[in-house]
Amino acid sequence: MRIYFISLALLAASVGFAQQKPQKSDPGSGNTASGALSIDGMGGSKTPKTGPKPYKEVITDKAITNIGLFTVHKVEEKYYFEIADSIMGREIYAITRFSKAPGGGGIYGGNEVNKQTLKFEKGPNNNVFIRVVTLISMADSTNNISKAVSNSYLDPIGAAFDIKAFGVDSTSTVIEVTDFFKGDNQIVSLDPNLKKIFNLTAIAADRSYVQTIKTFPINTEIKTVKTFTTTSAGPMSMPGSSANFPAANRAGAVTMELNTSMLLLPKTPMVPRLFDRRVGFFTDRYVLYTDDQQKVDKKEFAVRWKLEPKPEDLEKYKNGELVEPVKQIVYYVDPATPKQWHQPLIDGINDWQKAFEKAGFKNAIIGKEWPTDDSTMSLEDARYSVIRYLASDIENASGPQVHDPRSGEILESHINWYHNVMKLVHDWYLIQTAAVDPKARKMKFDDELMGQLIRFVSSHEVGHTLGLRHNMGSSSKTPVEKLRDKAWVEANGHTASIMDYARFNYVAQPEDNISEIGLFPRIGEYDKWALQWGYTYTGMEDPEKEQKLTNKWAIDSLTKNPRLWFGGEGRTADPRAQTEDLGDNSMKASEYGIKNLKRIIVAIPEWTKEEADPYENLADIYNQLIGQYSRYIGHVLRNVGGINETFKTIEEAGDIYEPAPKADQKEAIAFLNKQLFETPYWLLDKNILNKIASPISLETIQSLQTSALNSLLDGQRMFRLIAATNRFGNNTYNLTEMITDLHKGIFSELSGNKAIDGYRRNIQKVYVEKLLDLVDPTPSFSISLGAAFGMPASVNIINTDVFSIAKGELRALQTEITTASNINTDKVSKYHLQDLADRIKKGLDPK
Repeated sequence: MRIYFISLALLAASVGFAQQKPQKSDPGSGNTASGALSIDGMGGSKTPKTGPKPYKEVITDKAITNIGLFTVHKVEEKYYFEIADSIMGREIYAITRFSKAPGGGGIYGGNEVNKQTLKFEKGPNNNVFIRVVTLISMADSTNNISKAVSNSYLDPIGAAFDIKAFGVDSTSTVIEVTDFFKGDNQIVSLDPNLKKIFNLTAIAADRSYVQTIKTFPINTEIKTVKTFTTTSAGPMSMPGSSANFPAANRAGAVTMELNTSMLLLPKTPMVPRLFDRRVGFFTDRYVLYTDDQQKVDKKEFAVRWKLEPKPEDLEKYKNGELVEPVKQIVYYVDPATPKQWHQPLIDGINDWQKAFEKAGFKNAIIGKEWPTDDSTMSLEDARYSVIRYLASDIENASGPQVHDPRSGEILESHINWYHNVMKLVHDWYLIQTAAVDPKARKMKFDDELMGQLIRFVSSHEVGHTLGLRHNMGSSSKTPVEKLRDKAWVEANGHTASIMDYARFNYVAQPEDNISEIGLFPRIGEYDKWALQWGYTYTGMEDPEKEQKLTNKWAIDSLTKNPRLWFGGEGRTADPRAQTEDLGDNSMKASEYGIKNLKRIIVAIPEWTKEEADPYENLADIYNQLIGQYSRYIGHVLRNVGGINETFKTIEEAGDIYEPAPKADQKEAIAFLNKQLFETPYWLLDKNILNKIASPISLETIQSLQTSALNSLLDGQRMFRLIAATNRFGNNTYNLTEMITDLHKGIFSELSGNKAIDGYRRNIQKVYVEKLLDLVDPTPSFSISLGAAFGMPASVNIINTDVFSIAKGELRALQTEITTASNINTDKVSKYHLQDLADRIKKGLDPK
């Protein structure tokens, strides 16, 4: 049974517009409906209709013609599309990208502007419409409910064109597209949000034009130059960038070069593979309607390339032989890339070859140099996947992809590779491995080392373009002690997935003698298995039936090998799924990491030396070290009140939700008391601080302590501890235990006549003030809960045990502080304790 996807409207079926044919009257008569008006390509002004003319009067002998998806004619300065009847009604993906962008705005050539699914169709009164198609629902055309689906939605008309002529054989239609493409039609221009970011106003028609239109068998490429006027304030910067448009402020205008690829979608969509939460693929979705259902089914499917064995190799494939796919996945390297990085980028692509072999395909993917001698190829062409090299100070890379919204079939990808990603990987590698790798101990790495770093980032970004999401939980499946086992970690890697944010093996200690192969990420067990799940060819045409097979694959594989676990994007309360962490125990891993930071901090003044440097290198690397230390603290914090989430289907035993082990949570508080709340003087290296920071500047360590304590005493976390105890029983770590353990660490000086240093005094004040905030009955203080445990979106804190426990802790603390203040002989400590006692008294009894 063939499945048809129903978009927001099927105009030809539901509205019944007929396809107009040329009139048989005198060719020069200019037949048209009396008084009819058409909207020109600019989408607003109205001009009198003249009706279709004879083909030769429109497409004259002066026409320069190219044949492809649309036959494109250039007649003097006008561009015409000749659209075959067979293309009318076909869905076309329009992807618009910057070819050249205004300087200083945080945007670059190759960045995507927008994408739309479109279709051309004939309308009344000799018009051609562009419909903007949005897939919401689908139904099998043999079901009666398919009529209700098609009658329920109507796609918007994005543009309308007068029919200028019909083809010589009456099987095509000619429209003029010049004004449409050079104007500001949202379908092929900037959307309102982007204009707002850039502070753009109107398009300047006299400074906007169509540069070229090239057409190919399945796509047409339109390159335009558009100029917009700007507000007097000048454009803002892009999110994540500190840049703005200084040139635009001076000129009062912004000019950009755009490329729109109009790519014909397959006539028959690929059979979608229904998504499984245990395997981390990007997804798209639709609502499924059938006659026999008693509830609407929301179907989510994986985004992936279409890989199929060649027909002549099908039996070999079924017998387990590796075969080549019908169509190989090819990525090109932008010729603007510095030459020394071409091969590392290509190696990062080709590293996925072995992973595809798990799905039964050899030579499924390959990286290539861009052929600079082929004038028919364009970097913006939607048929080609490219790693675009961007001259940018952004420390990042990204791997977006374009897919068929009807099936999830990936059509192409343009990876954004920012030049300054090299600084990012340099700083990561120095801070995380310099204690064990001498090659990491300088401000500029050798090309061989930087090439290896680029290769790993290339593999990660290509993984995204193959459909894979981040798997932030993968690293938690490696025991911490295995990260120090030279033989094991060099054989297996420090994480099972390159899609994790598990950068380098910071747990390895100098005495472990682990080489680079045990320090670097690599394509691992999970990645190979995920591609096996997503790309193994079944030949099945029914996604529902195939889902039963892929479900069995997941259950069997995860039962045999827990390292294949997909932990999600790291946005839940699950401490196993975090960014930048390693190992199955955050406390042990972070302790090893801190040992290495203590080795590094004393050496960075020497490692960062460069002639005439005003200590900028030292400041930069010290701040990177503080950032790494902060990550360790964050990893540990996630354990407190943590809820493990393990996706399952009903065939698998056990619960999806469980509390983080009590021992881990208790160990986390002990770690924080020792490594953070006890002043980490090793970070306060005066040999560094006296060269890079004034003592009146904001104290970094103090800020870290305050932030961590505020996080621990956050109402949401405290309520989560209470809710976990209510759900899972007293075997979990409860809020009163956390407060008790935290109290003992933060107020350890109260047990005797001990001086309290400035950092400790600050953190004790923060502790008291945070609890006072929680017990202040004046505001209607609500805790935002989200959907955890099926609770309402928020609750008033006064109606929870958080309020009661915070109040009880303050009473106990008041008594203890008052006693300690009477015996403490250090004057500042004594005043500090008296102040705390007064604050608590006033907070508990404001009258």
